[in-house]
Amino acid sequence: MVTIPAGQVTLSDRRTQRSWSVAVAPFQMAVFPVTQKQYEQVTGQQPSSSRGDRLPVDSVSWWDTLRFCNALSIEEGLTPAYRLDEENVEWDDSADGYRLPTEAEWEHACRAGSTGPRYGELDEIAWYRGNSKEHMHEVGGKRPNAWGLYDMLGNTWDWCWDIYDAEIYGSYRVLRGGGWFDEHWSCRASVRRRSHPTLRLDDVGFRVARSLSS
Repeated sequence: MVTIPAGQVTLSDRRTQRSWSVAVAPFQMAVFPVTQKQYEQVTGQQPSSSRGDRLPVDSVSWWDTLRFCNALSIEEGLTPAYRLDEENVEWDDSADGYRLPTEAEWEHACRAGSTGPRYGELDEIAWYRGNSKEHMHEVGGKRPNAWGLYDMLGNTWDWCWDIYDAEIYGSYRVLRGGGWFDEHWSCRASVRRRSHPTLRLDDVGFRVARSLSS
């Protein structure tokens, strides 16, 4: 885990032409996306569409990621961040356990102080359609950003905590980062994608975050 400093990030949505500023408190972010090996060690499950211990886990729903975060927290003696039942979730933001990043946290961590669309040259930092040969790659194979985070762009999209647009899309949640099958324009720090929280897709994974105690 890497400690991400506090900051301010401006989010934007191309569909609505809207932008909004969010203050981000310090938090911790995993250096890599959750791998298939880590996911199996915690849950006993192998959901991914292709197999490899150091490949990012994929084909996990938003709900699956919350259950993983709680299980990992319990395994490490931390307080779970989520109170879950079959249809509802509450986030205890005072808990020290693992959780999904918010999309503001995700973009702030991805940018790592940079201001352009990406934190480096795309071929050097990301697996995308132009160089992936249309499959996932092991985590950590490309250059990290300035804060030491790998694969923030490309390889797999990351689930985030936030609802995308409740008025139009209901419970759909935010995805960030672009994936192995995406064109270059999807692999940018600002790009937002959405998916239903029950869906499991072969280009979607996640990484974990933790709140810092005040």
